[in-house]
Amino acid sequence: MSLSADTLAGSHKAPQALRSAGAVAGHAVNIEHVSGEVWDETIATFDGVCQEQLYTFAKNRWPGVTCEPVLFVEDGEVVGGVLTMVQHLPLKVGAIAVSKWGPIFKDGKRADFESVYAAAIEALIEEYHDRRGMMISVLPRAAWADTNIEFDYLQARGFRRGAQLKFPDRYVVNLRLDDEAQRKSFAQKWRYHLNKSMKAELEFEYAGPERIGEFNALYEAMTDRKKFADHSAYDDTIHPLMEMENDTLRPELFFVRHKGEIVAGAVIFKAGDTAVYLYGATNAEALPLRAGYFMHWHIIRWLRDNTKATWYDLGGTDGFQGLHQFKKGMVGDEGVISPVPPVLNYASRFLPFLTGTLAFAARDIIAEIRHRIEKLRPDAARPDQER
Repeated sequence: MSLSADTLAGSHKAPQALRSAGAVAGHAVNIEHVSGEVWDETIATFDGVCQEQLYTFAKNRWPGVTCEPVLFVEDGEVVGGVLTMVQHLPLKVGAIAVSKWGPIFKDGKRADFESVYAAAIEALIEEYHDRRGMMISVLPRAAWADTNIEFDYLQARGFRRGAQLKFPDRYVVNLRLDDEAQRKSFAQKWRYHLNKSMKAELEFEYAGPERIGEFNALYEAMTDRKKFADHSAYDDTIHPLMEMENDTLRPELFFVRHKGEIVAGAVIFKAGDTAVYLYGATNAEALPLRAGYFMHWHIIRWLRDNTKATWYDLGGTDGFQGLHQFKKGMVGDEGVISPVPPVLNYASRFLPFLTGTLAFAARDIIAEIRHRIEKLRPDAARPDQER
């Protein structure tokens, strides 16, 4: 599936359509630059597909970077890929090749996954660092196992630790349980609130993408009411995602009603091995009705019965103790709480290392200043979860 140069995404220096990479443990992986449209269609069936790796998401979320979708090809077969975001530095002193939650792979359960992953990383080093002179920055995926193969390999390969989220834990529900086993997995208090919600005359509703306007209204009212500082990608990405023609990649929309009124809603990314709770919203009536318990119970069952996903990623907590207790109870005995690893950066040459390190230091200073300014707001919700 080799494409001509005029179909390629932009780059720091124009890449070749197909470039050879080094062999690792018997795997010789080539990298192929493709258009954003081809990329999204190709990764729709990958085990590791996630919204951060979608071209449709990234180009709207980070408009100041150049998105370069890259496929990994072995013996003519696409085995994985990565959406690389090239961040050009001021005064044209260099660029950083950034990957958030990538690379991703078609079959994340193959027996030789570790060596395929290693070959893919070597291909990225050859292309972005050795040939094009960039620092490479990778935010590995959180792992739902005892060890994180990707994080461990990157460290062993010489990638250095960078920034980490202040509250890095992700809360993940096991979707492959029957109703009885799932209820048994929930924490006792979570199960108690779920039982109460079942008696509250609530109705669960699957909605089409054309009804996103109703969710918008609910979401905006909630953020105004709760005074959360919203650093999500909602405003930039929700409409492009809901307008995707590929129904595997397009998120699903769900509502909970009470006596005809919408009291809660959720937008769920469902492709791949891990479904993701992208956005949720409630009105003031939802809490006493325990609508959140009711909604997630039905979403879990819907995902189990209508997708191939094994896991349901509830996201993090942003430091709020109430969210921690709610999500921890839902994860229960059969799910997983696992941290997102720190960013890992690679540069074996002096200039990419210097410019990349200075750029990340400047970014961290700006983020800290913004955080301190937000804390001055008297009406802002403040994190209260212990670290």
